[in-house]
Amino acid sequence: MGGSLFEAARRCLAAASPEDKVSATHAEAEAFRGGRSAIDGPDPAPRPIRMPGRPLRPRLVHPRELPRRGLGTDEGRAAFIHAIAHIEFNAIDLAWDAVYRFRGMPARYYADWVQVADDEARHFTMLRERLRGLGFDYGDFDAHNGLWEMAEKTAGDVVARMALVPRVLEARGLDVTPGMLARLRALGAHAPAGILEVILEEEVAHVADGSRWFRWSCERRGIDPEPRFRELLAEYARAVRHGPFNIDARSAAGFSDDELAALRQLTD
Repeated sequence: MGGSLFEAARRCLAAASPEDKVSATHAEAEAFRGGRSAIDGPDPAPRPIRMPGRPLRPRLVHPRELPRRGLGTDEGRAAFIHAIAHIEFNAIDLAWDAVYRFRGMPARYYADWVQVADDEARHFTMLRERLRGLGFDYGDFDAHNGLWEMAEKTAGDVVARMALVPRVLEARGLDVTPGMLARLRALGAHAPAGILEVILEEEVAHVADGSRWFRWSCERRGIDPEPRFRELLAEYARAVRHGPFNIDARSAAGFSDDELAALRQLTD
């Protein structure tokens, strides 16, 4: 481990099995924190974006093809946990691609997204262990590829990437997780609820990273961030502009008073 941080990110992106991706992520994150990975230095320009390393399963399908299951059975709870584990597995790649793809950013930018990748790998492991406790494993249910598709759409623009992946797709998790927690607790499913509580708390910081670097990138280009965010929403993310919205969590994650007011209007 060590050398170029960008090469380290590429290795993590290429890792195909969950075990390899998680172990590589933790090792490369530790190497970076220990000063053994350099941000500058000779490194080829980022390659065109392509599908990262993935296991053969889960099978990726259109979201409409995913069956709706209740939480009242072990299989239903396992499918629910699997869906979140799949999000976290994708989030490892999204964080590493934010490191790999966008060059010339401040050192703190890379430190933030390396930490996010490390966190997401830990979240995935927690969920996978719970899934195995129910007699299932990652790959046993179908999943969709929506998160990585957004990475592909925003590969050429760090402003769009920071706006649409952390501040839209990941922020959606802040909105829906409280309702999930309430449903799990009502069913007495306290173990998965405890995992989701940890993830919710840490995802606030991840969305805040997106807010910070979205605004920084806008400022560097002389762009007014809030109109640009609305433009990007209209162009790429019409389907996610619906409530409920977790106003407190989004405020902690760097959404401005004007942005929060606009969200409130969408739920009126």
